[in-house]
Amino acid sequence: MSTVNSAASTIASTVAATTASSNAALQEAAQSIISGSTGNSSMDVSSLVSALVNAKIAGQAATIATSQSTDNTQISAYGTLSAALSALQASLGSLSDGTTVNAFSATTSGTGITATAATGAVAGTYSLDVAQIAKAQVLTSKGYGATTALASGSATMTLSVNGQSTTISLNGTNSTISGIASAINSASNNPGVTASVVNGADGAHLVLHATTTGSTNGISVAISDSATGDALNNLAVNTTSGTSLTGNASATSANLTANQSSIDNTSYWTQSTAAQDAYFTIDGTGVTSSSNTNTSALSGVTLSLSAASVDTTGSSPQTLTIAQNTSAQSSAINNFVTLYNTLVTTMGTLTSFSSTSSSQGVLLGDSTLNMIQNQLATIVATGVKNGSTTTSLASIGVTLGADGTLSIDNDTLNTALQNNQSTIATLFSSTNGVAEQLNTNIASYLSSTGVIATRTNALNADLTSLTTKQSNLTDYQTQLTSMYTSQFTALNTLMATMNNNQQYLTQLFGGTNSAGALATNKS
Repeated sequence: MSTVNSAASTIASTVAATTASSNAALQEAAQSIISGSTGNSSMDVSSLVSALVNAKIAGQAATIATSQSTDNTQISAYGTLSAALSALQASLGSLSDGTTVNAFSATTSGTGITATAATGAVAGTYSLDVAQIAKAQVLTSKGYGATTALASGSATMTLSVNGQSTTISLNGTNSTISGIASAINSASNNPGVTASVVNGADGAHLVLHATTTGSTNGISVAISDSATGDALNNLAVNTTSGTSLTGNASATSANLTANQSSIDNTSYWTQSTAAQDAYFTIDGTGVTSSSNTNTSALSGVTLSLSAASVDTTGSSPQTLTIAQNTSAQSSAINNFVTLYNTLVTTMGTLTSFSSTSSSQGVLLGDSTLNMIQNQLATIVATGVKNGSTTTSLASIGVTLGADGTLSIDNDTLNTALQNNQSTIATLFSSTNGVAEQLNTNIASYLSSTGVIATRTNALNADLTSLTTKQSNLTDYQTQLTSMYTSQFTALNTLMATMNNNQQYLTQLFGGTNSAGALATNKS
């Protein structure tokens, strides 16, 4: 009986060191021992073991769970911080590399010309007069019977454009007009010729289109056919380029004609469109271009010409205006301010503290976040230093508030954009401008060896360690459960034996206020 009471006493001492919920389970289990020892029932071994084991590991399990939750929450917070930093960095691209500072707009006064300006453009007004646009040559053969084979035996056709050529094999089975067109279109190393068939009243015509504009891209066709009487031989044609346009601002009719490419063998081919260059003048200087898209005439400016741009009289030039693109600059600067403020708000949430609710941000007091916050704030507050001169964002209407956010006065900004491009260029220089400084710092924070990655890696390492501890605790729980189950099962068996013995002795000797079997027999 003392063994049973000792076990109950041990459980009672364990109860004193556990939580309220564990207390209730242990007290219930202890009561089962007492009840079993008095013969009222058997002991609830399963509940007792579960309560004892849980009480033994509850503290360690709670500590591990809390640490895991804290680590995961902080990792997520660093992810939020990284996302806000990345968004700001993305907005800095055109400001940090000088693209926005050097942004220009291009407009023309007439129709038919599309102009765009980029880095390298120079603001100014130019007189632009288009005499002709670039065209691709089109040759049309005379009409032939649609089913007539132009080669009786083996022959070849070689097509050449601007030094590039391909040779196709023809014979009596594939030398109809449609067969030749198909062979040209499927030829390997095609130099830039597409073929089609036009069925006219006088027969099937082979039509060759150069795929590239320009006077040097005329089509030449060479035939090699041993059968001298074959009609295929008549398809040989050579294209020669005319003289490029030069001269005054307006091109004369003679100039235009001279620039057209010419062909031989006009008896069998008609040139419906000559291969020609575009010709236009900029402030009186003539420019020849093989393409209708020109990027070399004006530095940083792309000109795209269409037929509607041609000044047929030579007396109505258009005005091309290249100007600083202040709209793009304003948009980029406003976007930068918005995303910087988003970052500041995000960092404020992560480091917040409420005295009334006793709640706080996940990274309150975090040294990594505080360092990032202070460094970025210093950059936007300081601006750009060149020797003893400092140019601040405030000079263009962007000011830093007490809460760390930026505010922007668009009237002041627009005035600076219109009248003080040198200040804009200094503030957003690609070497030491505000955007470039921010971009460099953010890139270091977000790199694989940066402070955020270092802190996140440390947290992940701690999670790995906690997982190991959790696994070890689980193993300990299993061992403890097995040991307690064995011990208390044996105790339960002992108490059952003691109860049986007690009942037998009571029946034999009698108990309180009762006589046993021996006493009755003696009387």
